[in-house]
Amino acid sequence: MKIRTQLLLANIASIGVIVAFLIFSYINMVLPPNIFNLLVIITLIATAISFLVHLYLTQPILKSIQDISAGAKKIREGDFNGQIKGSNIIELNTMAVNFNEMNEQLLKSFENLTKSEASRKQLVANISHDLRTPIASIKAFSEALEDGVIEDKETFHQYLRTLGLETQRLSNLIDELFELSHLDAAGITLEKQQYHLDQLLLETLQNQLFQIEEKNLEIDVDLPEQLEPVFISPSKMKQAIINLLENAIRYSPLNGTIKIIGRKDKDGYIRISMMDEGQGIPEEDIPFVFERLYRVEKSRNRETGGSGLGLAIAKSIINLHDGEIGVERNDSEGCTFWFTLPKDDKLGGRKSDKKMEKENPR
Repeated sequence: MKIRTQLLLANIASIGVIVAFLIFSYINMVLPPNIFNLLVIITLIATAISFLVHLYLTQPILKSIQDISAGAKKIREGDFNGQIKGSNIIELNTMAVNFNEMNEQLLKSFENLTKSEASRKQLVANISHDLRTPIASIKAFSEALEDGVIEDKETFHQYLRTLGLETQRLSNLIDELFELSHLDAAGITLEKQQYHLDQLLLETLQNQLFQIEEKNLEIDVDLPEQLEPVFISPSKMKQAIINLLENAIRYSPLNGTIKIIGRKDKDGYIRISMMDEGQGIPEEDIPFVFERLYRVEKSRNRETGGSGLGLAIAKSIINLHDGEIGVERNDSEGCTFWFTLPKDDKLGGRKSDKKMEKENPR
């Protein structure tokens, strides 16, 4: 039964009861016929007017309900762009506002789902490419060794070294994918403690000493004399800094300089910046730098770029520490990667109140 019919039946039933009681009262009053007839006519006219007024006053209710029903039908058909007009009736206006907000949330969810699906397909394609290359290389060198076509001992050992490097490359990629999946898992908690960032930076530089010396790079560290400790997971944060430093080393020219600058801001956050003298990142690529498996170098050549996961892992780790991470183009050459961390765990709420700019690995 339609709601209009239901309202009309309710109105007719209520008016009918009133009219019946009125006529019963008129009869028992023993009124003169002319007065009795007049009262009956007046009652019937009042009944008709009441019926018309009921139709007029319920029209906005019916219209609002029809609009909500039409909006729900559009959503069912996949159209999330409709908006329901407000009503003078408070309850229906609240319902319309809530419906529009729900519609907006559904639209955002649908757009995010579409983007996620596109990202998933791109991710699968990129992973397939990155896995196929070392696997094909391993297969080719293994077949050559198995067939015994390599008679020269030096070439034989060179093939073995190549197999080892490709196997390690494959293992590193799988480890990075596993690490990123672990960091993205819901409910992950870090074992944090008070730790000095200058000590962590020193440990990171020692870890990358061979790569630094190989390119004859100069490391210029500029930190305050008294840099307060931060509440972090030292192992995870070290991994994030290593990933950022590896990125800076990879794109720095021979005999170049990498500057590491630490500062405290007025909100109680510590900001670490890492500047390199590489070719820099094109402006159109900056928003995607921290996306997993994204590379500025589109050919995905491992000689000119990493796996495309290092910066994504660094971003996940920084986010878990309630910090922020970003990248900027330098005025002259190269770019600056930076991240912020709260001095203690109580400050971790600042990031949740700010919408992080979507900047995402080379």
